[in-house]
Amino acid sequence: MTDRYAVFGNPIGHSKSPRIHALFAAQTGQDISYQAILAERDGFAAAVSAFIAAGGGLARGANVTVPFKEEAFRLATRRTPRANAAGAVNTLSFEAGAIVGDNTDGAGLVRDLKNNLGCDPGGRRILLLGAGGAARGVILPLLLEDPAELVIANRTEETAARLALEFGRLPGGAVGVKPDGMGFPGLAGRQFDLVINATSTGLSGGILPLPTCVFAPRCVAYEMVYGRETPFMSQALAAGARVADGLGMLVEQAAETFFIWRGVRPQTASVLAALAKVS
Repeated sequence: MTDRYAVFGNPIGHSKSPRIHALFAAQTGQDISYQAILAERDGFAAAVSAFIAAGGGLARGANVTVPFKEEAFRLATRRTPRANAAGAVNTLSFEAGAIVGDNTDGAGLVRDLKNNLGCDPGGRRILLLGAGGAARGVILPLLLEDPAELVIANRTEETAARLALEFGRLPGGAVGVKPDGMGFPGLAGRQFDLVINATSTGLSGGILPLPTCVFAPRCVAYEMVYGRETPFMSQALAAGARVADGLGMLVEQAAETFFIWRGVRPQTASVLAALAKVS
């Protein structure tokens, strides 16, 4: 009996998740099916319910992408600590009538940095650009790596400061450093070893008002968007930084999801290479 999984989004035709999970399943000998489902923008919960109902008891879980991650958070009847910290869910597990929500984005980012790029966040000065959902999903995993500092910068200073204050209130001992929040002008004269773009400019083509000095010597500049050279990447390259896009994060977060669902952690290098070849 083949267990069923899906990814919900709008749009969804571009999703690489079905191929990624098919490659994982073949590699690990797991009998699953995985499909992409276009949900109406006002019909996410109904689409998930229909998928579960049509599964004949074999619907085991689903991934969630834009614009439904916050709605998936509300739909979940139980959530993991990292989902609660992110305020968004990208992974649903259907367990005995319960819907368990998790967020694997931050774990995917950290694993890509450490395992594929040789960039351990521990001890580094990290600059996170943006204060929206993409940024929220990675703050706690980055803090748990014990960086030297984590600065959240946003066009609206108050939003960044509020987000930093929220994550600075984590229970004592949970993390070793408290994040700082500021507007882009506050970055003048500051340098960072790792700069992560979690803003929407990677999709819109917008240019961030970043001083060139933020890219320290041997800095790694990480763009969460993949498949294109964004203005952020161009700016970082011009400043001498080492640049990476978010394809590795996509594959690594999928591997974390696969492990949650199947209890088996797939190897990601061959899958990443296969995707990079056709990107």
